[in-house]
Amino acid sequence: MSDAWWDEYESRPKRPPPARGIKMKKAGTTWWGQRWLEALERLSGGYSNRLSRGRSYARAGRTHDLVVKAGEVTARVTGSRPTPYKVSLRLTKLEDATWDKAIGAMAAQAHFSAELLAGEMPKGIDEAFQVAGASLFPERESDLHTHCTCPDWANPCKHVAATHYVLGEALDKEPFLLFELRGRTRDEVLAALRAARRGAAPDARGKAATHVDGQVPSVQLGKVPAGAYEAWRETPPPLHLGLERPEAPGALLRQLGTPPGWTESASPAELLGPLIRAASERALRLALLGSEEFPASPRRRGRRPRGG
Repeated sequence: MSDAWWDEYESRPKRPPPARGIKMKKAGTTWWGQRWLEALERLSGGYSNRLSRGRSYARAGRTHDLVVKAGEVTARVTGSRPTPYKVSLRLTKLEDATWDKAIGAMAAQAHFSAELLAGEMPKGIDEAFQVAGASLFPERESDLHTHCTCPDWANPCKHVAATHYVLGEALDKEPFLLFELRGRTRDEVLAALRAARRGAAPDARGKAATHVDGQVPSVQLGKVPAGAYEAWRETPPPLHLGLERPEAPGALLRQLGTPPGWTESASPAELLGPLIRAASERALRLALLGSEEFPASPRRRGRRPRGG
């Protein structure tokens, strides 16, 4: 087939990007976003020219009306025609049995829960899905189905590529969209993960059973003399304290999100996270001063404070 028609199609003047267009700044800034883009490039075969045009479209803000739902992404891309092109990306949904096995593998690693609750995607997450015989990312052409209303026969066309790059940047900011594309919401995955960590049996959608069989035993309190109310009945066990660095620093800030009225371009977690991390490290050093990890200096060891 001659490419003359394509050259004529490409030479048409482009319509200006819409005001609501999503301008991609930089996609693939996280390891999971990079894996998503690598999947596109791996599955694109010999259409690297379409990818470069797609990146240009994504940076120009020609992609708009992006919607992500269970297993599917839809968007519109403004090109040379008056009517924007309709684009769809569909990922194969994972079956419930596959999800159950993957969540069971995730529950076996405590850091998975900590990082997911902090809004981050653990680096070893795909190993949990491989235990279930699957992958969180598209690996084969059958995993990713694309469609565009443009006349280009290539897969992906530049409109599909633009949508893929814009989605890659969205995944950098919200990694749980990967779960959504595979058929589970963030809340469903976290609920199933909590249930698995507790040893409860979740249902097919990740909700743990809440019913209780039998009667709840009551507690009978005996009479206690007023003078002995605060006395220990027996010597309490020795108290041991342990101080450890958090597995996911700044997790609480990420969970709280951005408060109403916040006007800074960076989120509270981005601005305050480094300060809180530094304060935490300082507090840990002070708490462990004199230990093997942080030995006290000869000057300060055994020195009495001066009166003031």
